[in-house]
Amino acid sequence: MKKIGLLSDTHGYWDNKFELYFKDCDEIWHAGDIGTVELAERFENFKPFRAVYGNIDDNILRAQYPDILRFNVENIDVLMTHIGGYPGRYDPSIRSQLLANPPKLFISGHSHILKVMYDKKIECLHMNPGAAGIYGFHKVRTILRFILDNGNIRDLEVIEIK
Repeated sequence: MKKIGLLSDTHGYWDNKFELYFKDCDEIWHAGDIGTVELAERFENFKPFRAVYGNIDDNILRAQYPDILRFNVENIDVLMTHIGGYPGRYDPSIRSQLLANPPKLFISGHSHILKVMYDKKIECLHMNPGAAGIYGFHKVRTILRFILDNGNIRDLEVIEIK
């Protein structure tokens, strides 16, 4: 069993509340637009950290993190990218990969809009944690926490950061 903290679109902004909300997490995952190497290092020094780069990330972050990350945790096949769309409107850059070999969990960011949807066609749960940073059009900053447990995704929590 692993407890995961998921965020996206920090745009270089660190909030001390991240430590509070993620203190009991086993890993932190970032779905792109990290913003700065310093922010990435802060997460890496806090917890085991997995991330993809986003469209605002520089060449240093792009060299450190991939565009698309596929991995397995607790018998859950996970695919994470920054620009991914959502069920019914997947981005062309990832659509063929998703449809040809669907993961159990697909994570993307970019939109700054919190969205969790199940795609019945490919039997895949999609999560977009919204935006955790202060830059962008969003009015509410959000992150997600959930548990992966031997093939099951459970106890999803939506957290609004105020």
